[in-house]
Amino acid sequence: MVKYPTQQEVHKVGLKKHHKWIIGSFTSVIVIFMVISGILLNGIIVKQTVNHNSVNERIDSLQAETLSKLNELTEILQETQSSLLSINDSVKSEINLLKASVGDDFSGVIEDSIKAVVTIRTNVGQGTGFIIDRDGYIITNAHVLSGGNVITAITYDRESLPATFIGYNPEIDLALLKIDGQHEKLKLGDSEEVQVGEKVIAIGNPLGLQFSVSEGIVSGTHRPGPSGENIYLQTDAALNPGNSGGPLINKQGEVIGINNFKIGAGESLGFALESNYIEEYINEIALNAINQTLV
Repeated sequence: MVKYPTQQEVHKVGLKKHHKWIIGSFTSVIVIFMVISGILLNGIIVKQTVNHNSVNERIDSLQAETLSKLNELTEILQETQSSLLSINDSVKSEINLLKASVGDDFSGVIEDSIKAVVTIRTNVGQGTGFIIDRDGYIITNAHVLSGGNVITAITYDRESLPATFIGYNPEIDLALLKIDGQHEKLKLGDSEEVQVGEKVIAIGNPLGLQFSVSEGIVSGTHRPGPSGENIYLQTDAALNPGNSGGPLINKQGEVIGINNFKIGAGESLGFALESNYIEEYINEIALNAINQTLV
C-alpha cells in the first residue's frame, strides 16, 4: 500500500527547498558583489597608480626645470658680483689716484665728494652735475643740456639713470634735474665767507669713466659774468667742458660754486657761480616746478 506524505511533511520539504533557494540566491549576490567590487577596486588602484606615476613625472620635470633656473641665476649672481667687485676696485683706485694728485687738505674730502658727482649726458653732449638732495635732485649748467632731448645721469659707481628735467634759468645758466632713488648729496657752503687765496678743488666726471680733479685757489669774489651780475668766484683751478656744471669745493667739503665758464684759453681765468646764488635760483626753479625748496 502506497504511503503518501502528509500535508505537514510536504510543507516541511517546501520550506527546505525555499530556504536553499534563498541561501543560494544570497550567496550568488554576495559572489557577484565581490566580483564587481574587485573589478572596481582594481580599476581604482590602476587609476591611482597611473595618476601617481603622472604626478611623479611632473614633479621630476619641475625639479629639473627649477634646478636649471637656479643654476642660471647662480651664474648671473656670480657674474654680477664679479662685475661689482671690479667696479668697486676701479673706483677705489681712482680715488687713491685723485688723493695723490692733490694736497693733504683735500685727500679726505675727495672720497666723500665724488659720491655725489655725476656725469650728465644727452644725445648731443655731456658735462657734469652734482646731487644736492638725497631724493636725487641734481644741478648742472643749463648749457650742458642745450639741444638735447634725452638726459642720462651716470653716478660715481657707473650706474646710468634716466634724468628728468625739472626746470632751468637760462640767464644764470642753471638747470635742475632729478633721478630716482636715494643718493649721497653735497652741502652748499656760504659763499660770503669765501676768502681770496682760499684753496679749492673743481671736480668733474666728464666721460662717466674717470673722475677729474683740478686744484687751485680763489683769486676773486663777486666777479661779473654773462648775466651781467657780480655773482661769480674767480679761480685758477683748471676748468674745462668736462667739469662744467661740477662743484667747486672748499676744504670743508662744501660747495662754494658751480663751475661755469672760463675766459679764452687762459687756464687761470675760470669762473663759478657762487653758492649763495645757486641756493637762491635753484629754490626759485624748484618752487615754480614742484612747489618746494630744496636747499
